[in-house]
Amino acid sequence: MSSPQHPIRIGVTVPPQHTSYHAMRETWREAEAIGADTLYTWDHFFPLTGDPDGTHFEGWSLIAAMAEVTDRVQIGALVTGIGYRNPNLLADMARTIDHIADGRLILGLGAGWFERDYDEYGYDFKTARERLRDLADALPVIEDRLAKLNPGPVNGHIPVLIGGNGEKITLRLVARHADIWNAIADPAAFARLNGILDDWCARVGRDPAEIERSVLITEPDEIDQVDAYLEAGATHFIVGANGPGSGLDDLRRLAAWREQGSLVTAD
Repeated sequence: MSSPQHPIRIGVTVPPQHTSYHAMRETWREAEAIGADTLYTWDHFFPLTGDPDGTHFEGWSLIAAMAEVTDRVQIGALVTGIGYRNPNLLADMARTIDHIADGRLILGLGAGWFERDYDEYGYDFKTARERLRDLADALPVIEDRLAKLNPGPVNGHIPVLIGGNGEKITLRLVARHADIWNAIADPAAFARLNGILDDWCARVGRDPAEIERSVLITEPDEIDQVDAYLEAGATHFIVGANGPGSGLDDLRRLAAWREQGSLVTAD
């Protein structure tokens, strides 16, 4: 391994689909015991894979439950669809859960993309550009509301994670507002986007070292490329729980890789 600017962190996202609350709760606890640094759910209202009408739970309610069930991991949504909630309300929700979690919340934000969420819950889906504009408009509102709330965030600041690969708008917003950037990309694409983010930091006057670079590993073969991701600039590696209930084999492999410096072969 090389020596990155940020410490190497590992995380897992536990989809709230095709499972029960009790199974998710046990998975959260197991992930923390394995050594995860971060624990996420998603902000959708219906399953994204499998039976589209299968069991599913709302994400921000689950984040509050994560705050009580865990002791150490940072928690959050990967990521919150900005169009689902008034940004002032979202800031207040985040601050409240940050207190429940004793300062462990990550505020994950994105423009949203799953049209069914919008259509069935009565939100205007808009165009991709309009959804990004809504994200750009909401970020300073959230920052302003967090500064006004009494009490404020536990540590004075809630880390903001922005997810997305958009080169012209999303990465500019990351450079201006985010503490963490999350992408879904192969190592070569991640390296290219990482360089573009550095360029945006230079344009807006931000030290690029202030922004942690994270990747959500979604394809089975991508976890075998974790060293390539590290070389590309990622230091925060997030995998999905690969099955209802538990399914934390990939997280265990990442934990062993971080400890031993080499990736354990999957069974």
